Amino acid sequence: MPTLRPLLTELAQTPVAQPPDVVSNLGVYLPLVVMFVLAAGFAVFSALLGPLLGPSRYNRAKVAAYECGIEPSPQPVIGGGRVPVAYYLTAMLFILFDIEMVFLYPFAVSADFLGLFGLVEIFLFIATVGFAYAYVWRRGGLDWN
Repeated sequence: MPTLRPLLTELAQTPVAQPPDVVSNLGVYLPLVVMFVLAAGFAVFSALLGPLLGPSRYNRAKVAAYECGIEPSPQPVIGGGRVPVAYYLTAMLFILFDIEMVFLYPFAVSADFLGLFGLVEIFLFIATVGFAYAYVWRRGGLDWN
């Protein structure tokens, strides 16, 4: 009958795997932490420095509401008034081209992986958006008259 003594001595001599050092692995995140600290410091610095360096003498024109170049009325318009359609069209065009940029960023990141297929697809996408832009331009959607 074998004894346990040789097995125990063998187990005692085998090296035990040490758990990974968590503190040394956190060094990978140091640049990210530094970036967040700098961003927060800049935000706080800007918020505190603005009132100190900003204008200290106010007049009626400086404290009046600025409404995109339109003279603000003292009373609200009864019934809501009409807003020109050009504002809505401009907002929709902004959203259209902003979303186009959102779709172009992933392509730029993975262009090597997608190869020729991705290049053809992105050209078709840009052509489609280009046709929409030409259509709006031809219909006078970009004119402010």
